[in-house]
Amino acid sequence: MQQTRARGPRLPLAGLLSAQGMSMAGNAITAVAIPLYVLLDTGSAGLAGIAGAFATAPQIIGGAFGGVLVDRIGYRVSAITADIASGLTVLAIPILASTVGLPFPALLALVFLSGLLDVPGDTAKEVLLPEMAEIGGTPLARAAGIQGAVQRGAQLVGAATAAALIAGLGSLGALYVDAATFGASAVLMLLTVPRPSRPATIAHTERKSGYWADFAEGLRSVWKTPVIRSVVLLVVVTNGLDAAMMLVLRPVYATSISEHGAILGVLSGTFAAGALTGAALFGVFGHRLPRRWTFAVCFLLAGAPPAFAMATGAPLFVVLGVIALSGLAAGPINPILTTVLYEHIGVGKRARVLGVISTAVAAAMPIGSLLGGASVAVLGLSVALASVGTIYLLATLTPFVGRSWSAMDPH
Repeated sequence: MQQTRARGPRLPLAGLLSAQGMSMAGNAITAVAIPLYVLLDTGSAGLAGIAGAFATAPQIIGGAFGGVLVDRIGYRVSAITADIASGLTVLAIPILASTVGLPFPALLALVFLSGLLDVPGDTAKEVLLPEMAEIGGTPLARAAGIQGAVQRGAQLVGAATAAALIAGLGSLGALYVDAATFGASAVLMLLTVPRPSRPATIAHTERKSGYWADFAEGLRSVWKTPVIRSVVLLVVVTNGLDAAMMLVLRPVYATSISEHGAILGVLSGTFAAGALTGAALFGVFGHRLPRRWTFAVCFLLAGAPPAFAMATGAPLFVVLGVIALSGLAAGPINPILTTVLYEHIGVGKRARVLGVISTAVAAAMPIGSLLGGASVAVLGLSVALASVGTIYLLATLTPFVGRSWSAMDPH
């Protein structure tokens, strides 16, 4: 006789996912408002690339130390602290700019500080998911699918909100709402998410090992697991390309075809709408599909096509259509990766392993942002877009070959 999972209170899972959605919506507003503010204030794609590097470099540091810290000080406390810190630093940007002034170095410092706790905060929320799902009697695969839909929905709402706010209030005005989203996320975590039980293995590890020993253990776990190693290497490359696109090339494209670059929010929102639809469809039908081939085909369609569409100077409606289809293909990617990672990472070391993964996949993002700005200055926007599209295409062909990828499918 088949056993059914007992249902429990759903509020902790709903609260966690709602808080994650709020903070990710804030990040989506930041991703639109900051590059546009730098471009419109300085007129330099190179300086926008530098700002992007300062926004992404903290993710490397946060991943290196954050996973271990999250394991040690607690997942819930880490998530709440990260949201509060992000909200305060984002709030300081428009306040300083509209009062005493905000020199470019000061902006870089605030952008850096705002991103410093993003990775450990996100890692803490990710690690809380399995236990909150268990409390509510929700299967992990279904919870991961819902999480993917929430993430994509938050990006859609954040991007659409940013477009409306920038059109009405300017990029600095949008940052006030941005700061409020982080505050709302912290309150939701505080009120709805209980303190999780912490495995005894973690407490034992805390007494026996230091930070670098824990980080090294996480690194070994990544490297000795072929499927995780392959995923990390692929995402390192594509994250660098995504950073160049999102932080430099797409904002430059937006400012070239619209006043104040407000169309950037539409571009981001279109992708997010497609991704939300893709994640929702995957939540319904995904369990019937082979993970590896679904992942490979979706990644192939999600990355390169928008870059090629913008590079060719296609009409805006064509570009938006390509971006929507690209987002649709991107929707299943994160739920598949989340499920695969949880299946291959032991419970007692999830935070430190996810911290290592966050560090690794963020490593190329500052470089991608810098190279994106330099490529526009040296090659021009169209050639830079075509180059990113070509590299993306080659990278996303790799999941079609190699035995390590077969471990994505359950055996």
